[in-house]
Amino acid sequence: MPLPPPDPFLRLRARGADTNAAGRFEPYARAAENDGWDIPEDERLVRTEVSEEHPRSVINRVTSPDVGFDRSINPYRGCEHGCIYCYARPSHGFLGLSAGLDFETKIVARPTVPETLVRELARKSYAVAPIALGTNTDPYQPIEQRYRIMRRILEVLSDWNHPLTIVTRGALIERDIDILGDMAGRNLAQVGISVTTLDAGLARRLEPRAPTPERRLAMIRALAGAGVPVRVMVAPLIPALTESELERILAAAKDAGASAASWILLRLPHEVAELFRDWLKRNEPGRAKHVMNKLREMRGGKDYDSNWGRRMRGEGQHAELIAHRFAVAVKRLGLARDLPPLDCSAFGPPPRAGDQLSLF
Repeated sequence: MPLPPPDPFLRLRARGADTNAAGRFEPYARAAENDGWDIPEDERLVRTEVSEEHPRSVINRVTSPDVGFDRSINPYRGCEHGCIYCYARPSHGFLGLSAGLDFETKIVARPTVPETLVRELARKSYAVAPIALGTNTDPYQPIEQRYRIMRRILEVLSDWNHPLTIVTRGALIERDIDILGDMAGRNLAQVGISVTTLDAGLARRLEPRAPTPERRLAMIRALAGAGVPVRVMVAPLIPALTESELERILAAAKDAGASAASWILLRLPHEVAELFRDWLKRNEPGRAKHVMNKLREMRGGKDYDSNWGRRMRGEGQHAELIAHRFAVAVKRLGLARDLPPLDCSAFGPPPRAGDQLSLF
């Protein structure tokens, strides 16, 4: 279904999408129409709205064989970074909201996650394994500065000696280097920093409220300097748009202190495909057709192939070429494919006042 035209009375500033199509579960769609009266004072700047949710459980079980974890936590729904290609955009449909502007302007914070997490960790049936944070929406998006949910989650996991991994492009992670450095010293923490492009102008259009590429390299430098193992994630790799930068991104991240690397091909599930095609027409009209043709070449002729084993890498000659280039580059740079396993052996409840100390 084609996207509706932009609302003529909305004024956008640093947003990835410019429309707000109804979610795929909604029975009706709405489109704004100009009635011919040009009244400037009716224009309104689209601002970020935050609501709160108090979930009864926070550890999500993951069964996908394509990822290296079996559980995750998401402190927020939606993401103000506004990355136009974000595969998590369709998740707003479960809230009756749009994957377009709603996803990046109507954020749901979950402030009671740390307290709920404590209860789940304390269950006798709980079996420890690394918890992944930031696998859906970025846990260090701008509103984290006010809510500090991630800070409190890290405090809980540190107290319980629970291993964790984080994926982010948010500079706020540097605020928590004291906790992450301490946990990394106990082999309990690893971080992945996503770098899509080194071109600041392109990044500004693709990821309008995310830190600049140079700022993300500085994050890698700061984390690695604190002893935190860092993986650079060339994600998503966009054919005919950012794929030529693959080796340069890996080299820049290695120089900044990254010790491992990975890449993921652009994924366009559900509403994201139309949003991304619209973005290409607005921002890269000369390359739009070429980008989509190359992507479809690696997706079996479709915008997206969700099958396990193919959704992260694609298939075909061009996908194999990218994988070969990546393999050659990481070998030359001395980057690992995988970081060492985290320690699960020290997991346990933190000591409480009045507990008897062990004699051994």
